[in-house]
Amino acid sequence: MTAHIVHVVHRFDTGGMENGMVNLFNALPPRRYRHTVVALTDYSDFRQRISAQAVEFHALQRAPGHGLGWAARLWKLLRQLKPDLVHTRNLAALEAQFVAAAAGIRATVHGEHGRDVFDLHGRNWKYNLLRRAARPLVSNYIAVSQDLETWLRLTIGVPPHKLHQIYNGVDSAKFHPRAGARPAFAHPESIVFGSVGRMVEVKDYPMLTRAFIQLVHRQPERAERARLVIVGEGPAREVCQALLQQAGLAHLAWLPGERHDIAEIMRAFDVFVLPSKNEGISNTVLEAQASGLPVIATAVGGNVELVKTGVNGMLVAPGDVNDMAQALLGYLDSPARIAEHSGQARRQAEQRFSIAAMAEAYARVYDRTLGRRQAA
Repeated sequence: MTAHIVHVVHRFDTGGMENGMVNLFNALPPRRYRHTVVALTDYSDFRQRISAQAVEFHALQRAPGHGLGWAARLWKLLRQLKPDLVHTRNLAALEAQFVAAAAGIRATVHGEHGRDVFDLHGRNWKYNLLRRAARPLVSNYIAVSQDLETWLRLTIGVPPHKLHQIYNGVDSAKFHPRAGARPAFAHPESIVFGSVGRMVEVKDYPMLTRAFIQLVHRQPERAERARLVIVGEGPAREVCQALLQQAGLAHLAWLPGERHDIAEIMRAFDVFVLPSKNEGISNTVLEAQASGLPVIATAVGGNVELVKTGVNGMLVAPGDVNDMAQALLGYLDSPARIAEHSGQARRQAEQRFSIAAMAEAYARVYDRTLGRRQAA
């Protein structure tokens, strides 16, 4: 029997959480699970990446503020859809658990994929009150990192038997190391430091931009080969462009906005950089590692579970421009280090973070929640 799962998110747009959902939909067997996505606000063309089965989308157009019109619309929609299971993700969709309960749905899952800048460490008492209030309604929890799993257990009080830690998976066939010449936008002898992500406050791209500027200004003769690429859209893009212009270094950087050829662009990088203030498990770090890239990342959240200094990358202090600039310099001066860490990164992606393993783990949680045996 095919189980109907309704996934409730705040918004379905370009992002790591949504990328993980796409990978999941494309990997889970359609004969076992049928999916519907309900966006409390809206959804984008990112849904077109779903290729393995038809997934229905609904947008509730929830307005900012405390109105409950969205809840009434969601209740009506859930009564119409009659799902076997409701899966909410992150704080912004957690209130849907109360609506699902009111609609008579007893099989529920809640996923934690990371926290935003307004609650970086999950200590906001008001948000945690909501999380604890919803706890009895959630059948099972999924945390994408050990860091989030520990926080759910110790701070929110989720019983261990309800907790399941599942890492995101990465497509190691689509994301693979560069073979042959570098794409045309970068000089063959340059060292390209690249990043991909939403250019919002929690990602802290201005910090990376300042570190790149510091690197070039302090070591001009050594940094003449350095290049910076940041792919993504958001309010910080203009800030970073202005910093580069003011420093007279815009010609060494490329900030193209949102792109849909990320795998190809990754293969133009030499080192991947993630300057976030907090992270769950970054899909872009996994994609970078599958692409054979060393990763410089801030030592926050799930980053420390993916990046090991001196093995497959380097960890730096969040918000520390000097530390980041020093890490960039460490790779700029050492092609041998890049090559060594590149191989380690690729091996980790292949051995620990397959999409098949992720999908199998989600299927076990879904079947446990539905009270049915896992299919052979």
